[in-house]
Amino acid sequence: MTFCAAPSDRSMEVTPLAPMRRGACPSLSTPMMTGDGLLARLRPEKPGFALRDLMAIADAAALCGNGILEITARGNLQIRGLTVQTVSLLSQKIAEAGIEIAQGLAIETPPLAGLDPAEIADAVSVAERLRVAVAAHQPPLILAPKLSVVVDGGGLLNLGAVTADIRLRAVQADGQGRWLLALAGTEATARRIAVLEEAAIVPAVMDILKNLAAIGRDARARDIVGAVATRWAAATDLDPIPPMVPAPNAAGIHHLGEGRSVLGIGLPFGQIHAQGLGALLEALDILGATEIRLAPGHALMVLGITADRTGAAQALALGHGLRAFPRDPRNHIAACAGVGACRSARIDTRAVAHMVIDKAPVLLDGSLTVHVSGCAKGCAKPSASALTITAAPTGYGLVVNGPASAAPTAYIEENNIRTALEHLDKLVSERKQGGESARSCLTRLGADGIRAAVQQG
Repeated sequence: MTFCAAPSDRSMEVTPLAPMRRGACPSLSTPMMTGDGLLARLRPEKPGFALRDLMAIADAAALCGNGILEITARGNLQIRGLTVQTVSLLSQKIAEAGIEIAQGLAIETPPLAGLDPAEIADAVSVAERLRVAVAAHQPPLILAPKLSVVVDGGGLLNLGAVTADIRLRAVQADGQGRWLLALAGTEATARRIAVLEEAAIVPAVMDILKNLAAIGRDARARDIVGAVATRWAAATDLDPIPPMVPAPNAAGIHHLGEGRSVLGIGLPFGQIHAQGLGALLEALDILGATEIRLAPGHALMVLGITADRTGAAQALALGHGLRAFPRDPRNHIAACAGVGACRSARIDTRAVAHMVIDKAPVLLDGSLTVHVSGCAKGCAKPSASALTITAAPTGYGLVVNGPASAAPTAYIEENNIRTALEHLDKLVSERKQGGESARSCLTRLGADGIRAAVQQG
């Protein structure tokens, strides 16, 4: 993929359909074929969508696709069920509405960037300077399609759990505001490289990107961690910089001080129908909503509603079947599109997710995320999970403390999945010690104990 400035009229030419290589990233100009048609992924160029813009996208999705929209685990918008003919129409509708869609390198900021009083620094302006620098570079940088940069000013809904090639996090170092540069991972797993002054951010990131481009379009930050660490060796000890406080689940009311609040609404298992989204947005408009920001965890952040109306908006979202409360058990399940929607999937992921809620509720105490994956790619949660249920040649595979691509700890026959979940629920319920979380209990029981429980007759 070549990263360059988007056309001035914001229109987009659709690339003739061709098989998408593994590791590619679907977009409006290069949609991906799935089990229910073509899929296009959109990222707003600004931090969020005006309410009317998201309404227009929902209408276009109903007209051009099968009406199913998704918010991904990273907080991107996807439109499903498109055809070769309707992709161009969708692009036209978005351009006619004046909606600006980001192109090229993914440079991500927290969903409440610029609004969160707990932020240490302005991530939005830093991200914009990076976008300008990448777009202006000649010759254009040829980078891996899934390459991503996170610019995190801190705050409540930070991006610490989001994996990125290049991470920039605002920190206090030596009594002053600085930016911690890290590579290849989440906040917890990325390699810390250096603490930079803000003026050094663009040169440092551009240096890294140019090195990646020189290696080739498949190069990722993990391939050059050692070289970058040597080049940008930290002058100060990085270990004392404390880790970020984990972000809470996006669903629920988040207070921003001075009587301001934001409502987080999660899509159950990441999906909503265009008609339902349109109805929700119309009702939120009446309540005073002005802007929607997309958030990791398949969520929408609703801005503009006064504090005295936020509770009504929360009840409204719940009435639409959405996740609007922190204690909703669905907050703790990550499920991909599944069979019928994805050509790679071999199980009905949403049916299994509902089984987990019904048969193993003890697992959903918030200490872990149960990952239900239709195949080994693990799109809904690429990183390791305490418990993953994935497709196996005959039935299901259960992975403990690993990603969907890992070898299963246990195999479950197709007709035994409900019983296996019941056994697992009973095991954890009976073996949990006082105050122990489901995650801690599973860790203590180990793979052997879990295998024995789910495979018993």
